[in-house]
Amino acid sequence: MLAFTLNRLIYVTPVAIGVTVVCFLLVHITPGDPLTAILPADATLELQEQMKAAYGFDKPLPVQYALWFWKVLHGDLGNSIATGRPVATEVLRAVKNTLILATVATMIGFTFGTLFGFVAGYFRDSWLDKLASFISVLGVSVPHYWLGMVLVIVFAAQLGWLPPTGAGPDGSGDWRPDAAHLRYIILPAVTMSVIPMGVIARTVRALVGDILSQDFVEALRAKGMSEFGVFRHVVTNAAPTALAVMGLQLGYLLGGSILIETVFSWPGSGFLLNAAIFQRDLPLLQGTILILAMFFVMLNLAVDVLQTALDPRIKRG
Repeated sequence: MLAFTLNRLIYVTPVAIGVTVVCFLLVHITPGDPLTAILPADATLELQEQMKAAYGFDKPLPVQYALWFWKVLHGDLGNSIATGRPVATEVLRAVKNTLILATVATMIGFTFGTLFGFVAGYFRDSWLDKLASFISVLGVSVPHYWLGMVLVIVFAAQLGWLPPTGAGPDGSGDWRPDAAHLRYIILPAVTMSVIPMGVIARTVRALVGDILSQDFVEALRAKGMSEFGVFRHVVTNAAPTALAVMGLQLGYLLGGSILIETVFSWPGSGFLLNAAIFQRDLPLLQGTILILAMFFVMLNLAVDVLQTALDPRIKRG
């Protein structure tokens, strides 16, 4: 198992380097000048050149990448053009809030998605299967930002049960696991959980149906094994794939939460990314994209290792 993990780490290294190249180039090929966010409208040409030299924008792209990559290796993501604060501090704080939100949403989606998937798989072509399948398809199809606005209108504006925006009372920028902050995560987490719930439910339904049709299940029942024992074997065989799907969904939520965090004003990486885009803040944009991409790469590595630990057949394959 250790050799397998080290082998995967070797494969991840060039992927991580490729991610840095893509993150660097994506924000440089977009039109516009990032210095317009901090320069006055009547800035002289001399002042513009001085600012370009200060931020390194006067050097060729390969040189800019080499200098930026060297700083990244030392944990320095630069300073925000708009605020002047260190990018690493702002990004890590925002990513922490997004990771909390995405984890809660993934757990909600995984719990209900697995439940619906097993029900649909065990009772194929029944009304339970049709109901569970309808809910899963609806979860994938409904635009989550629209669902978020509907939930805000119903549960915040009309009923007044839950707060509509923010991560805590008094405009708190950090979410904490206490009673005062718990109410603020319910609406965004439920909204964000709808898509992974639908994806996981459809995946588990297909897995359970395929496993139940295999010969070893009939052999287990013929030997007199209880239905609960058969269920345990089905769960064991379905767990690696379901875990992989859950890991991918968590990664997608980490990088794709910009609309939900904007709707609920959740101070996470999506909200920060949205602000960086509109402000043309290149260092902040690069740092946010890089951290999220690296989270996704490492999450895939962790899921790959855990999946192999649960099902050694993957390693042999």
